[in-house]
Amino acid sequence: MGVEIDPFHAISISRLAHELKDQGRSIIHMEFGQPSTGAPARALEKAKNVLASDALGYWESLPLKKRLCQHYDETYGVTVRPGRIAITAGASAALVSALTCRFSAGDTIAMARPGYVSYRNTVKALGMTALELDCGADTRFSLTADRIAALAPAPQGLILASPANPTGTIMSAEELEAIALVCRERDITIISDEIYHGLSYTRPTHSILEFEPEAFVINSFSKYFSMAGWRLGWLLSPESYAEKAAAYTGILFLTAPSLAQHAALIALDEREELEDHLDTYCRNRDLLLDALPKMGLDEIAPPDGAFYIYTNVERFSDDSMSLCKDVLRDTGVVLAPGIDFDPANGHRYIRISFAVSQDETREAIKRLKNWFETRV
Repeated sequence: MGVEIDPFHAISISRLAHELKDQGRSIIHMEFGQPSTGAPARALEKAKNVLASDALGYWESLPLKKRLCQHYDETYGVTVRPGRIAITAGASAALVSALTCRFSAGDTIAMARPGYVSYRNTVKALGMTALELDCGADTRFSLTADRIAALAPAPQGLILASPANPTGTIMSAEELEAIALVCRERDITIISDEIYHGLSYTRPTHSILEFEPEAFVINSFSKYFSMAGWRLGWLLSPESYAEKAAAYTGILFLTAPSLAQHAALIALDEREELEDHLDTYCRNRDLLLDALPKMGLDEIAPPDGAFYIYTNVERFSDDSMSLCKDVLRDTGVVLAPGIDFDPANGHRYIRISFAVSQDETREAIKRLKNWFETRV
């Protein structure tokens, strides 16, 4: 009998949104963490050429792995070799590979709450114990070194995310360094989800590898590179686990999509186009941070990065799932209920994704303003 895991509630909200769209309703999708833009133009052109000339068999691109090594050197000042990188079918596959190659059933993996829904559910599905640590406004909704040092007994693993989903909080270099030190002293292995790197507005993003070379790092082309549907990510493992991680990835997932690997190699150098997307997200963020408090949504987690706003809605409802359904039916704006990210306190929160166009953001604000202001 399989392990019971929680559903992704935003999927059911999205399903309802598509039903309403089929009925002719105008829908603005702000429920999922996916860019509304497509892959960079030159990456698309490369993909078209490959489709016309390549049979696209099983393949792991060495040029792509070498280019990722260059990325770590240029961006973080960290030297890695291609053999430490496994190309995966998205960050989700990278998480599974990291957990299964490093930990065993029954091990405890600590993580922040609120946090991405798949962290706790993937850990549970693999027969491990998810230790969710409640993080509130006093710690900017983030884990701290002191919190990890106080855990008794120490967990075997720790999942970090900076920028975080759903809050967008970015951890400082000082805090990441302190966490790395505590984990080294307590023999806690870190898995760092860095999928939102490149999407920052208030402070720089640091890789955990700057402070802990024995950490596992997960990343993807889905967010900054605007390639969510291409299902391509990577797992960067410590030297001592590189071969094992590659073996697990190959056995569990074979190879990542070949076409996506060809396109991703080009996408890594399309910074001008990608920075234009970031400018749009930045403007959308500013619009929402100005408008939401005027609607009564003034308790907001620090949206330092990613493309989310996580806000308290308890003055309107103590059931975020019902609130999201009501907002959708009444306004056509699709939001994510906080219960996806925090099963204990998420009934008081919603997440708004601003990875949409500026026009859609302005229209969503107009619709939400009319809805919330009548209920203050």
